[in-house]
Amino acid sequence: MKLMVMDGQGGGIGATVIKGLREAMGGGPEILALGTNSIATSRMMKAGANRGGTGENAIVVTCSMVDVIIGPLGILMANAMMGEVTANMASAVSSSRAKKILIPLTQEKVAVVGISGEPLPHLVNQVIEIVKEMA
Repeated sequence: MKLMVMDGQGGGIGATVIKGLREAMGGGPEILALGTNSIATSRMMKAGANRGGTGENAIVVTCSMVDVIIGPLGILMANAMMGEVTANMASAVSSSRAKKILIPLTQEKVAVVGISGEPLPHLVNQVIEIVKEMA
Protein backbone atom coordinates (compact mmCIF):
# COMPACT_ATOMS: atom_id res chain seq x y z
CA MET A 1 0.00 0.00 0.00
CA LYS A 2 1.34 3.43 -0.99
CA LEU A 3 0.21 6.40 1.13
CA MET A 4 0.52 10.07 0.27
CA VAL A 5 0.43 12.53 3.14
CA MET A 6 -0.10 16.11 1.96
CA ASP A 7 0.32 19.22 4.04
CA GLY A 8 1.36 22.83 3.76
CA GLN A 9 2.45 25.78 5.85
CA GLY A 10 4.63 24.23 8.61
CA GLY A 11 3.76 20.60 7.91
CA GLY A 12 2.75 19.91 11.51
CA ILE A 13 -0.42 17.97 10.74
CA GLY A 14 1.31 15.80 8.14
CA ALA A 15 4.30 15.17 10.43
CA THR A 16 1.98 14.12 13.26
CA VAL A 17 0.13 11.71 10.94
CA ILE A 18 3.36 10.19 9.58
CA LYS A 19 4.87 9.78 13.04
CA GLY A 20 1.67 8.10 14.26
CA LEU A 21 1.55 5.74 11.27
CA ARG A 22 5.20 4.76 11.75
CA GLU A 23 4.66 4.06 15.46
CA ALA A 24 1.53 1.99 14.76
CA MET A 25 2.58 0.19 11.59
CA GLY A 26 6.38 0.26 11.56
CA GLY A 27 8.00 0.19 8.15
CA GLY A 28 4.91 -1.41 6.57
CA PRO A 29 3.31 1.09 4.21
CA GLU A 30 5.33 3.26 1.86
CA ILE A 31 4.66 6.84 2.92
CA LEU A 32 5.22 9.72 0.51
CA ALA A 33 5.37 13.22 2.01
CA LEU A 34 4.02 15.89 -0.35
CA GLY A 35 4.34 19.45 0.81
CA THR A 36 3.01 22.62 -0.72
CA ASN A 37 6.33 24.12 0.40
CA SER A 38 9.78 22.82 1.34
CA ILE A 39 9.35 23.43 5.07
CA ALA A 40 6.27 21.18 5.18
CA THR A 41 8.01 18.48 3.14
CA SER A 42 11.13 18.61 5.32
CA ARG A 43 9.15 18.31 8.54
CA MET A 44 7.20 15.30 7.19
CA MET A 45 10.43 13.64 6.01
CA LYS A 46 11.91 14.01 9.50
CA ALA A 47 8.77 12.33 10.88
CA GLY A 48 9.54 9.15 8.92
CA ALA A 49 8.31 9.40 5.33
CA ASN A 50 10.06 7.20 2.78
CA ARG A 51 10.25 9.89 0.09
CA GLY A 52 9.13 13.45 -0.35
CA GLY A 53 8.23 15.98 -2.98
CA THR A 54 7.39 19.65 -2.97
CA GLY A 55 5.11 21.86 -4.98
CA GLU A 56 2.31 21.70 -7.47
CA ASN A 57 3.82 19.35 -10.05
CA ALA A 58 5.00 16.81 -7.47
CA ILE A 59 1.54 16.76 -5.89
CA VAL A 60 -0.35 16.53 -9.19
CA VAL A 61 1.83 13.66 -10.47
CA THR A 62 1.84 11.72 -7.20
CA CYS A 63 -1.94 11.82 -6.76
CA SER A 64 -2.29 9.35 -9.63
CA MET A 65 0.29 6.92 -8.22
CA VAL A 66 -0.97 6.26 -4.69
CA ASP A 67 -3.64 4.15 -3.00
CA VAL A 68 -4.49 6.58 -0.19
CA ILE A 69 -4.24 10.37 0.20
CA ILE A 70 -4.20 11.73 3.75
CA GLY A 71 -4.32 15.38 4.76
CA PRO A 72 -6.31 18.21 6.24
CA LEU A 73 -9.64 19.10 4.65
CA GLY A 74 -8.04 22.08 2.92
CA ILE A 75 -6.22 19.89 0.39
CA LEU A 76 -9.53 19.68 -1.50
CA MET A 77 -9.98 23.46 -1.66
CA ALA A 78 -8.29 25.78 -4.14
CA ASN A 79 -6.50 28.65 -2.39
CA ALA A 80 -6.62 26.96 1.04
CA MET A 81 -3.72 27.15 3.49
CA MET A 82 -3.24 30.88 2.82
CA GLY A 83 -3.15 30.27 -0.93
CA GLU A 84 -0.65 27.39 -0.88
CA VAL A 85 -3.12 24.88 -2.35
CA THR A 86 -3.49 25.75 -6.01
CA ALA A 87 -6.56 24.90 -8.08
CA ASN A 88 -4.50 22.24 -9.89
CA MET A 89 -3.49 20.62 -6.58
CA ALA A 90 -7.06 20.55 -5.28
CA SER A 91 -8.29 19.15 -8.58
CA ALA A 92 -5.63 16.43 -8.63
CA VAL A 93 -6.47 15.36 -5.09
CA SER A 94 -10.23 15.35 -5.62
CA SER A 95 -9.99 13.61 -9.03
CA SER A 96 -7.56 10.92 -7.87
CA ARG A 97 -8.87 7.37 -7.68
CA ALA A 98 -7.08 7.03 -4.33
CA LYS A 99 -9.11 6.80 -1.13
CA LYS A 100 -9.00 10.13 0.68
CA ILE A 101 -8.72 10.30 4.46
CA LEU A 102 -9.33 13.92 5.41
CA ILE A 103 -8.72 15.49 8.78
CA PRO A 104 -11.45 18.05 9.49
CA LEU A 105 -9.13 20.86 10.52
CA THR A 106 -9.22 24.01 8.45
CA GLN A 107 -8.52 27.69 8.85
CA GLU A 108 -10.77 28.38 5.89
CA LYS A 109 -14.26 29.81 6.22
CA VAL A 110 -15.79 26.34 6.00
CA ALA A 111 -17.86 24.55 8.60
CA VAL A 112 -18.40 20.82 8.20
CA VAL A 113 -21.64 19.83 9.91
CA GLY A 114 -21.67 16.72 12.07
CA ILE A 115 -17.95 16.76 12.84
CA SER A 116 -16.87 16.69 16.46
CA GLY A 117 -14.25 19.15 17.60
CA GLU A 118 -11.78 16.53 18.77
CA PRO A 119 -8.12 17.51 19.18
CA LEU A 120 -5.51 16.55 16.57
CA PRO A 121 -4.09 13.52 18.45
CA HIS A 122 -7.54 11.90 18.56
CA LEU A 123 -8.10 12.61 14.87
CA VAL A 124 -4.70 11.12 14.00
CA ASN A 125 -5.61 7.97 15.94
CA GLN A 126 -8.75 7.69 13.81
CA VAL A 127 -6.66 8.06 10.63
CA ILE A 128 -4.32 5.30 11.81
CA GLU A 129 -7.22 2.95 12.53
CA ILE A 130 -8.66 3.50 9.06
CA VAL A 131 -5.28 2.80 7.41
CA LYS A 132 -4.74 -0.30 9.55
CA GLU A 133 -8.16 -1.64 8.50
CA MET A 134 -7.23 -1.10 4.85
CA ALA A 135 -3.84 -2.85 5.15
